[in-house]
Amino acid sequence: MGKLGRYVPASRSDRVPPKAGPPEAGPKARHHAAGRRRLSLRKPRSVASQVFLLQLVVVLLLIATAVVVLVIHDRNRAIQEAGDRSLVAAESFANAPGTAEAMESDDPTAALQPHAEAVRKETGVDYVVALSPYGFRWTHPDPDQIGKHVSTDYDQALEGEPYQNTFDSSLGKAVDSTVAVFDDRGTAVGLVTVGVTVDKVTSVVQHQLPVIFTAGGVALLLAAGGSALVSGRLRRQTQGLGPVEMTRMYEHHDAVLHAVREGVIILDGDGRLLLVNDEARRLLALPPEVEGRPVTELGLSPALAGLLGSGRAATDKVFLAGDILLAVSVRPVGPQAGSVATLRDTTELRALAGRAEVAGGRLQLLYEASTRIGTTLDMNRTAEELTEVAVPRFADFATVELVQSVLQGDEPTGAGGEMRRIAAAGIRDDTPLRPAGTLMRYVPDNPVAIGMATGRPVLVAHLATADGWRAQDPERAQKVIQSGIHSMISVPLQARGQLLGVVEFWRSEQDPFEPDDLSPAEELTARAAVCIDNARRYTREHTTAVTLQRSLLPGALPELSALEVGHRYLPAQAGVGGDWYDVIPLPGARVALVVGDVVGHGLHAAATMGRLRTAVHNFAALDLPPDELLAHLDDLITRIDQDAAAEGDVEAVTGATCLYAVYDPVSGQCVLARAGHPGPALVSPDGSVTFPDIPVAPPLGVGGGLPVETAVLRLAADSRLVLYTDGLVEARGRDIDTGLGMLREALARTDGASPDDTCRAVLDTMLRTRSSDDVALLVARTRLLDPEQVEEWDVPDDPAAVSRIRAEATRRLESWGLDGAVFTTELILSELVTNAIRYGASPISLRLLRDRDSLICEVADGTSTSPHLRRAANTDEGGRGLFLVAQLSRRWGTRYTDRGKIIWAEQALDAGGAGDLGGLLTADL
Repeated sequence: MGKLGRYVPASRSDRVPPKAGPPEAGPKARHHAAGRRRLSLRKPRSVASQVFLLQLVVVLLLIATAVVVLVIHDRNRAIQEAGDRSLVAAESFANAPGTAEAMESDDPTAALQPHAEAVRKETGVDYVVALSPYGFRWTHPDPDQIGKHVSTDYDQALEGEPYQNTFDSSLGKAVDSTVAVFDDRGTAVGLVTVGVTVDKVTSVVQHQLPVIFTAGGVALLLAAGGSALVSGRLRRQTQGLGPVEMTRMYEHHDAVLHAVREGVIILDGDGRLLLVNDEARRLLALPPEVEGRPVTELGLSPALAGLLGSGRAATDKVFLAGDILLAVSVRPVGPQAGSVATLRDTTELRALAGRAEVAGGRLQLLYEASTRIGTTLDMNRTAEELTEVAVPRFADFATVELVQSVLQGDEPTGAGGEMRRIAAAGIRDDTPLRPAGTLMRYVPDNPVAIGMATGRPVLVAHLATADGWRAQDPERAQKVIQSGIHSMISVPLQARGQLLGVVEFWRSEQDPFEPDDLSPAEELTARAAVCIDNARRYTREHTTAVTLQRSLLPGALPELSALEVGHRYLPAQAGVGGDWYDVIPLPGARVALVVGDVVGHGLHAAATMGRLRTAVHNFAALDLPPDELLAHLDDLITRIDQDAAAEGDVEAVTGATCLYAVYDPVSGQCVLARAGHPGPALVSPDGSVTFPDIPVAPPLGVGGGLPVETAVLRLAADSRLVLYTDGLVEARGRDIDTGLGMLREALARTDGASPDDTCRAVLDTMLRTRSSDDVALLVARTRLLDPEQVEEWDVPDDPAAVSRIRAEATRRLESWGLDGAVFTTELILSELVTNAIRYGASPISLRLLRDRDSLICEVADGTSTSPHLRRAANTDEGGRGLFLVAQLSRRWGTRYTDRGKIIWAEQALDAGGAGDLGGLLTADL
């Protein structure tokens, strides 16, 4: 500051004489000016000065930061370099030729000390010390330290890993590196430790500091030059304008102010007009001389005058000035400096906005319709959604009627006079319009009938004068008009060019419908028509699938003496699935139980399930054992997939499983086999629950011809065998082990329950919510035939034994009280036993079973040759035996065993065998 004060006055006073001027321009004034300049230097006011100071601070901070970072980095680098230098020197000395031999010599010090000192001087390290493995120094720069023990632990170095240590020494921070020396046998014979002080590592800070300071000075010079340039530009932009230029600028501003198509009013703090442009005079109809007058004396509306005079901020406040609708905005200039108001004519804009608002509302209505109509595949719900969208945004009431055939899922039958109203909604409930569920018939002159005939919407703007509408039901029409409903639009529901029904929109509180309302009404109805047609198709297909599946699943299961059965079926999708079960009576009072699962849902899965069930019935009629039956099913699924692939059908069977069991109530034996299906659960008579180990084969269609293994269970009477599909035990978020545990607990709580009650209890426990997969459940309570109902004989391989066997069988029938079946049974068993003796092989046996309503005769022999029924000619002496057996029996057949075959014949105990025999004897054989 002192230099600046001496420099300016002294230099100017020495060279230029003082000029004359007013008294205030004397030395005192110059002194005040100098004081102001000094104050401005201390507290810069210009933007350029502030920018320069900011740049100065930033540059200084950057320089300081760079120096600190460089010092820290240099320090860390120096420590790292010192460590590297000491480690390199230690390893070089340790690995030098002769070092290990010198350490193993008689006088290591004499051999190593000269070399250690030479290395220390050449490498510039502080010391090179050789140590014995026990820590005694062999070398040291100070000879007095040789032979002394070092207390530092060098176990890491002795193990072969270099050991480094950073420590503070009397010469500053130092780094010590220690490595071991090993002989040819890998034994550590000594240690080498090398130390380097960090200060010996050359620092780069002193070389880089001048560069940093130089860069900082250049940055400061650039900042000062830039600030000076900005300051000069600011002075040139804000100074130098003369009166002529200022006048011209004002004239330009005034011309622009009066040329704009927006009113501008400038008011002072007291609410007096200072300036009004031509547009504001026109909009407010102001007289010529209004400047200087209060705004409250201009004849404006009180609300508008109050806003302009208040000076408070406002944006697009709407006021009516005569026939003009004004949008007024006010911005205060300062606390007492007044305000500026702008006025815009929005009369036409408001009309356009009104029409745009109506159009926007209709677009919003159609958008909402696209998101809310058709959320389900239910025709009734879709119609209700249409009425919910239309009321009250478009109409006050809405009704929907559909053709009767459409409601049933059938194809539309064309325009008809009979429809059913399925949805009705309104702003109030006390309307005389017919409710949902009413059967509607329209006369030809009714607007609704006209719209259905032409396929176009019909507008009735005034219902009170619509004779065709009133003629439908004059009394109800009068009530509708009296309730306030005054206009209506009827739109036919059409999809794919076919009439599905009709929609009516009614208004009572809103303005009457106009021709412009026909388009949104038609658009709403068209969207709903597509959704209703989709729902109709779904209803038809769903009904077809449900009908198919119900026809494929078993109805009432047969009553059997061997089992008491309970069953349940729960499809994941309403009525349609691929799971199935069946109970099939087999010869010999045996029963087949089967449960299967076709992956997927819907019509394809149900059809595949039906094919499998039919195949199982056919294979069971052949009395195939479980393993052979599943092998045939595997072949069937493979052929189905091949046929589907050949036809380009993408809906091939992606997976099917099956469990097949045959229960014999005579022996209590149950033979089971499964292909990819969950195994059964077994509830013993004492209530304990087990899961028998049944060998599992691959799912059907992927077995590749692999053999199917069976398991044999011996079931006590009153046991419960539980067969199920995986949907019962598997669920989302629950693995099969958890499901099996839950099933075990559920079955354990059903001790003594009937099969039907067991099914109910299991489903209540396992399926608390709807399953995502189909569920089939079959529970069979086992029974055993009383030994008194079974009789067996071993038959000798001698035709003479037939009469004895026949006599013993007759006595057994008489003891059973079956005297009426004796003669027929004698003929049957005589024929079967004689054929076994003549054409079969030993062993031969005969078994009679008395079931609930049948008598079964079984003859077993040791051959697999099956007899065939044929019609004998008139000249043949034989060949009528099996024909007689077939005529006298309800059914007969052959089943094969591991040891041969069994030919069986089943008689109905209420058939009256003797009468049947008499008819056969008189028949022309």
